[in-house]
This record gives sequence, structure tokens and C-alpha cells, in this order.
Amino acid sequence: MSSKEMIAMLLAGGQGSRLGVLTSDVAKPAVAFGGKYRIIDFPLSNCINSGIDTVGVLTQYQPLALNSHIGIGTPWDLDRNNGGVTVLPPYEKSDNSEWYSGTANAIFQNLKYMESYDPEYVLILSGDHIYKMDYEAMLDFHKQNQADVSIAVLPVPIEEASRFGVVLADENKKITEFEEKPEHPRSNLASMGIYIFSWPVLKQALLALKDQSNCDFGKHIIPYCHKEGQRIFAYEFNGYWKDVGTLGSYWEANMELIDLIPEFNLYEEFWKIYTKQERIEPQYIGSEGKVTKSIIGAGDRILGTVESSVLGAGVIIEEGAVVKDSIIMKDTIIKKGAVIDKAIIAENCEIGEGAQIGVGESAESKLNAKVYSFGLAVIGDNSIIPAKVSIGKNTAIRGITTTDDYPQMALASGGYIIKVGDQA
Repeated sequence: MSSKEMIAMLLAGGQGSRLGVLTSDVAKPAVAFGGKYRIIDFPLSNCINSGIDTVGVLTQYQPLALNSHIGIGTPWDLDRNNGGVTVLPPYEKSDNSEWYSGTANAIFQNLKYMESYDPEYVLILSGDHIYKMDYEAMLDFHKQNQADVSIAVLPVPIEEASRFGVVLADENKKITEFEEKPEHPRSNLASMGIYIFSWPVLKQALLALKDQSNCDFGKHIIPYCHKEGQRIFAYEFNGYWKDVGTLGSYWEANMELIDLIPEFNLYEEFWKIYTKQERIEPQYIGSEGKVTKSIIGAGDRILGTVESSVLGAGVIIEEGAVVKDSIIMKDTIIKKGAVIDKAIIAENCEIGEGAQIGVGESAESKLNAKVYSFGLAVIGDNSIIPAKVSIGKNTAIRGITTTDDYPQMALASGGYIIKVGDQA
């Protein structure tokens, strides 16, 4: 096998617990985004657009949807004989568990995979951000500075910096200090969790820390390299970058796509985002159908009204139904006369005739106020909502519900109905 200059390792194991019922059955990187994509399409497309043709995708939590989406990598032109995309589930059987524990432990378990390509550089990526980035430019920066490690950083407002790992760098962008989620940050350069390592440096650090529990890049590997006197540099990125880790930021990032001049442009010729296209039928808008300022997926049938919303493929909006400020994922049916306002409805759901979702005043979620806020009604995959019920804001529903689940035919704001499993 010929050696590669740089290979990418994409960490896609995240459970994404702050996305609530959206990630009960799928890993966060497999969650739909922007109508036709999944979150993982962005880093994968960045790789191919940056000339990186060898990507190891490390999966862990609920990997089924992710594995079938990636397949052998054909949509990203990553179905190569030498390199290509390889899905790497955890396989090391240790005494205590077979799971990856920590981001760096996941990479360590795949040392043999990396060694087989004998790379000069290894790019570490996370699978749950929406952005476009040329990793080749970052590699050039790494080489120019004769760096051992380069960390992509993003300037953030100083009042938000305490949410991130923050780096302090000198005038040559050489990193002098790190602060992990500091209470009083001394810099506004936040780590994006994107790293380029010179391969010998990464290998040495992984082997040195192999017994560290929950071994993590930000917490362990980078500080170790720093202590060892390695040259660590901050590569400043100024493009669009969004962590869609909360329901609010996920909803906002989708809504930003339908702005007249979107901050994040999916229509650029030279930096395409690739995805697996399952449906090829055209959309259909009926004589009474009305669509304004929305993204509509392949095979959608719209006989009602859609305003300021993002729809996946195969969605059906029946006569008299109204969908506003919402995200409706693929193969969901909104029956006649239903009204949906500021909701996120996952794949394969059925919303009954005349149901009303997102009504009334906001109230704090009784299930998890940190997750279910932002005034959104959130409905997980494969759920059924019966006809004529009304559902408030900051609500969560998952599973096949019947009218018996709704006293007085209503679920008040802040309420929840979780019918399947115990994960919310």
C-alpha cells in the first residue's frame, strides 16, 4: 500500500445527548441537516475537497444509520482501492469494556489502521460541526511553522469563550498556554477540536498515554505534547462554523440556510457538500400548495402551506396543513389540517389530522430544562401523533402515541411523552 502524506481520522461516536429525542436512535453525526444532508457530510466533503482521500470514521454510539449512510464512501468519491473511507467501530476487547473511552483512546485503538498508510501527518476531526474548511491550507501552515501539532482555532466573543478550550498564542501563533473552559478566559481563540499532528509525535503521545482513562485530546494529549516541548501552533479559521450540539443551535443553523443571502452557502460551485442521495423523484406542489422561503427535499408532495421551513426528502404535507418555522425530516407525513409551528419533527413520523404542534405560552420542560428549551416542540423518529391533539412548546415526544396519552387531548408546554426505551 503506498504511503499517504496526510490521512484523516473522523470522530463520529458522539451520542449528542443535548439533542434529546433526535439522538435516541442515531449518533449525532447521522442527524439530518439542511433537508438533504447529515451532519457528517460536512467534514467528509471538506476532506475530499481538500484532497484527502483516506478517512477513518470512528463510530460508537448507535452506528447503524451512520454506517449505512457512509457505506463505501461513493458519494464523497471515497470508494478508493488505496485509501478511501473506512468505518472503524471499537474492537479492542479490554477487561473493562469494548467501548472507546475518550477521543484519544479511540484513535489509539486504531494505531494499526494509521500505520498501514505510513502517513507524514494525521488530521483529527470531529463529526458534529457544520462548516467548510480547506484542510490543505492548514497543512501548509503546519509545514511552514515546522509544527509538531497545529490546532484550528476560531475567534469567539470573549463572553462565550468559557464554553470552549481556549489557547494563548504569541505573535507567531505559537501556543504558549491552554485553558479548558476557563471561568475568566484570557484569550478569545477557541479550539475547534481540529488537529494536525506530525505522525511520529501523535504516535509517541498515544503510546505514552495509552493507560490514561478516558484519554482525550484537549485534556491529555495536547497538554502532554506541550509538556514534552513540542512545537504547537494555532491556525486561525475565520469562516462559518457552527456547533449544532443543542436543539436551539441546530434549529438556528437550519433556519439560517433559508435566509435570502445565507451566511452558510450550500450552493457554491467550488466547494460542494456531497451526500448519499436515496430519492430521485421530483417534488410536487399542488394547486392549493404554497411554499415560501423554504428548503424542500426530493420527492416531497406539498398540498398545504410551508413557510420558513426545512423539509427532508419524501415529506408529505396534506391539504390544509400548515408548517411554519420548522424542520421536518424525511418520510414524515403531516395530515390534513394539522398546524406545526416552530417544531423539529424527525424521520418517519406521522402527525394526525388537525393536530396542533407548538401552541400556547412557553413553560419549562419537566423532562430536561437544559435540553428542551428554545420554545421548540421536538418529536423523535418513528413517532405517531393522533388526530386533533394539541401540543405545547418545550415539549418532547417519542414513540407511537394514542389519544389515551393526552389528557383533555393536549400535552401542555413543558410536558413530554416517551413511549419507547428509557432514553430521552
